[in-house]
Amino acid sequence: MKEIKSSEDIREIANAFRESRILLSAIELGIFSVIDKHLISAEDVAKKINTDTRVTDRLLNALCAMGLLKKVKGRFFNSDLASKYLVEDKPDFMGNLFHTNHLWKSWSNLTESIKQGSSLKSEKTKEEKHNWTEAFIGAMHYRGVNQGKILAMMIDLSNVEKMLDVGGGSAAFSMEIVKKNPSIQATVLDLPYVITLTKKYVNEAGLQNNFDFIEGSYLSLDFESNYDLILLSAIIHMNSYEQNKLLVKKCSDALNKNGMLIINDFIMSEDRTKPYHGTLFALNMLVGTSNGDTYTEQEIREWFESAGLSNIERKNTSFNSDLMIAVK
Repeated sequence: MKEIKSSEDIREIANAFRESRILLSAIELGIFSVIDKHLISAEDVAKKINTDTRVTDRLLNALCAMGLLKKVKGRFFNSDLASKYLVEDKPDFMGNLFHTNHLWKSWSNLTESIKQGSSLKSEKTKEEKHNWTEAFIGAMHYRGVNQGKILAMMIDLSNVEKMLDVGGGSAAFSMEIVKKNPSIQATVLDLPYVITLTKKYVNEAGLQNNFDFIEGSYLSLDFESNYDLILLSAIIHMNSYEQNKLLVKKCSDALNKNGMLIINDFIMSEDRTKPYHGTLFALNMLVGTSNGDTYTEQEIREWFESAGLSNIERKNTSFNSDLMIAVK
């Protein structure tokens, strides 16, 4: 929980959007990629990204003040961190920031969403939907690769032969599980236009022989059975309490005896004020989904118990979310 000590602290919070918007616009315009490995003038940058020279200069100056660019004799170059993390096609490029840019638009509707009690849905064109989905899956993959390695180390996979990754996206988590135990056959269930991207990530990792795919909505599809492990990673926050209760029951029915159901998500304190990022994420779900929210440990235990699952335990992952594990 943040400690606010002065009016200046309040002012800093109120004005924090400015640096965010500057960075996101620079990402959107491809500025760091254009500048990389060059000492370049604002005029030349403007020509490359088709923008006005004067205001491009002001943006570059602000990025210098923020420590992301450096300036020598009127010319600009990337800082070491910008060169490593903000240049497209580099191994550590923070591609998840494209998704953050999409979130900017939905968060701008927070006041109206609170008044209305749900997100202000707007119909996307096919191209907008494709761009949003690709950015979202890319963001989840960027974060999921390292998190998946930790998750795979935290669970006993010795008796797992068949697993289901529900709403698996890029399959970042299930790929790390398979890498730890290559005898596992994993199935990823997600929407058709997502599975197209999933297959690309799995093929790039050379794990296609370990994966099967199911196209459809996890809320409406009937699951197959005989799974030793079912993973719900970053899924429950997209659904209502009742939807999650039904989803957990479907997962339970699809598990073998002694099979595990694992939820990886923000687990809120009972008064819902912790963890800090979870409180913000509850509002992210408000502006971005119809029914999403964050949930407490007690609520998740209620779903498990209602579905006939037992041996419930909670494990901290160290990456702002916890695991809730139950056994059939």
